[in-house]
Amino acid sequence: MSKALLKAIDLIETEKGISRDILFEAIEMALLSAYKKNFNASKNVRVDFNRATGDYKFIIRKDVVEEVYDDRIEYALEDALKVNPAYEVGDIFEEVDIPDDFGRVGAQAAKQALMQRLRDAEKEVLYNEYIEYEGEIKSGYVDRVDTRYVYVKLGKIEAILGENERVPGEVYIPQTPIKVYIAKVDNPSKGSKPHVLASRSHPDFIKRLFEQEVPEIYDGIVEIKSISREAGERTKIAVHSDDKNIDSVGSCVGPSGERVRAIVEELNNEKIDIVPWNSEIDKFITSALAPAKVTSITIDEENKIANVVVTEDQLSLAIGKKGQNVRLAAKLTGWKIDIKTEEN
Repeated sequence: MSKALLKAIDLIETEKGISRDILFEAIEMALLSAYKKNFNASKNVRVDFNRATGDYKFIIRKDVVEEVYDDRIEYALEDALKVNPAYEVGDIFEEVDIPDDFGRVGAQAAKQALMQRLRDAEKEVLYNEYIEYEGEIKSGYVDRVDTRYVYVKLGKIEAILGENERVPGEVYIPQTPIKVYIAKVDNPSKGSKPHVLASRSHPDFIKRLFEQEVPEIYDGIVEIKSISREAGERTKIAVHSDDKNIDSVGSCVGPSGERVRAIVEELNNEKIDIVPWNSEIDKFITSALAPAKVTSITIDEENKIANVVVTEDQLSLAIGKKGQNVRLAAKLTGWKIDIKTEEN
């Protein structure tokens, strides 16, 4: 077994980049486990593995006693004195054992240990690769679709797109390209490859798309302060720049609207409102309610409530279809917004 074993270790180290020490430790643990399982050995045993030759032997620690009742854990003083006259009752005797019929069992254990360590190492490599993309956008293609998930192929691994992470109304066709936001990467303790949980409905998907399309955001000149989204329908995004020479909203819109248009197309025409963030909450809420025009606003700081007054013709626009505009504005600002008309 020794030559074949060492050759296999060399090959795995070279091709997979797994250190010899890790591989030897895995083999030693496997040999020890197989020995205990197949030869009714005591727990007080270790394996002495020669990493240069591949040879090994088992060392069993036994208590030196006058009379042996359990030869798995006890060694007769009479026999110990033949080895070394200095032995006394209560000493520890280390007995060497190399079972004649352990060769096949040992070879199988070593092989299984190498294969398992190889699988674990490959899983670790994949996890370390994809954990770096957590919170980022990755491009791939739709692999297949079933009743629960859309499976997205991302290089060596497959991401899953759950029902709640999809955009309502989107159709996912196998073999078509797709961009997804990597919401979470789990590393299972046993067995399978890392689980990559993807999303297209997450608000941060919008944030990353703007970072890709708007250099000022990517470079940190323009900051996305907050996002509120109802995926597939409408998103509001608040932006700001400390540089007074920079038009934060204009940077996001781009020349002739090309930057925001690219994002809208990626989102299958989801409506996007880009508003300027303001540290003065009344001004921020007024912008967040766009395209409605606000007549006046009263702020209740203690309860974080904004009482907004609009003209009759602006009421439906301020509230939005099924309350969507005011709902998104409230999420964007973090304030409760009550809207009334001048007549009320």
